Amino acid sequence: MITFPNCKINLGLNITGKRNDGYHDLETVFFPVYLHDCLEVIQSANFSFQSSGLQIQGDEGSNLCVKAYHLLKKDFPALPAVQIHLHKAIPMGAGLGGGSADGAYMLMMLNNKFKLGLSEEQLMNYALQIGSDCPFFMVKKPCIAKGRGEILEPVDVDLSAYKLVIVNPGIHISTKEAFAKLRSTSPNLPIKDLIKQPILTWKETLYNDFEKGAFDTYPVIKTIKHDLYKQGALYAAMTGTGSTVFGLFEKDLNVELDYPPEYFTKQINIKKVWQLYGHHTL
Repeated sequence: MITFPNCKINLGLNITGKRNDGYHDLETVFFPVYLHDCLEVIQSANFSFQSSGLQIQGDEGSNLCVKAYHLLKKDFPALPAVQIHLHKAIPMGAGLGGGSADGAYMLMMLNNKFKLGLSEEQLMNYALQIGSDCPFFMVKKPCIAKGRGEILEPVDVDLSAYKLVIVNPGIHISTKEAFAKLRSTSPNLPIKDLIKQPILTWKETLYNDFEKGAFDTYPVIKTIKHDLYKQGALYAAMTGTGSTVFGLFEKDLNVELDYPPEYFTKQINIKKVWQLYGHHTL
C-alpha cells in the first residue's frame, strides 16, 4: 500500500498561553498544501524501516512512522510486522509538518490495510499521542487550530485565486529551539476573524509569533520574506516554527526564485490543493 502524506502552512500562529501540562496553547489556521512525501507499507516477516530522498535526522526510533506503528502494535498485538519505506521530499525542521503528516498517514494506512476498525475519533486520539498537529492531517482541509493544535474547526479559506511560493533555506529549527526564542504578540482580533479580511490586510494583522526569534538567529529567513514581498507577494510569512517562508501571489505573476542550489523552492497551484483537499474527510 502506498500513500502520499501532504504538508501544510500556517496562516498566522499565536501562542496564547502556557498550560499546566508543559505544552502551550496556540491559535492558527492550518492550510493543506499539495507537496508530499511517499509512504509505502508492505506486510513482512520482520519489522523494518528504510528511507530515501532527503536525509532524515535522528535514529529510526524517533521517526513518527515507526512510533505510529509501535503505538498501534501495543493495543493490537496481532498487528503483523511490516516493511516501511518513506521517501522524503518535504524539508524537515521547516515548519511544514511533514513528519507529523507521515505519522498520521501511517496510522490511517495500518487501520485500512489490516482492518483494525478504528473510528475517525480513535485515529485522531492516536495521532495526538505522536504529535500535536498530527490530527490535522487526518482532516486535510483548512482548519482553525487551538489547544495544542488538536482542537480543529474547519474554516472557509479559499486561496484558489493565488499561487503559493515556498522557500526553505535548509536550516533545521527544532521545536525546542523555537520555543526558547519565542516572542508572543497579542493580535487585536482572533485569527478566525483576521483571515476573513481581504488578503492585502494580512501583512499588517496576521503574525507568526515565532518569526522574531527565528529572524534574530537566522537573518536569512527574514531576507527571504522581504524578497518575496519585493517580488510582489500579497502576503508572506514564516510557517510553523520555521524555517520555511511562503508567499501568496497573483497566480499569473511571474515569480523568479534566484536562490542557492541548496535551498528548497517550490511554486504550487493552490487551486489544485483546494480541489484535492478542500472537501476531503476520512
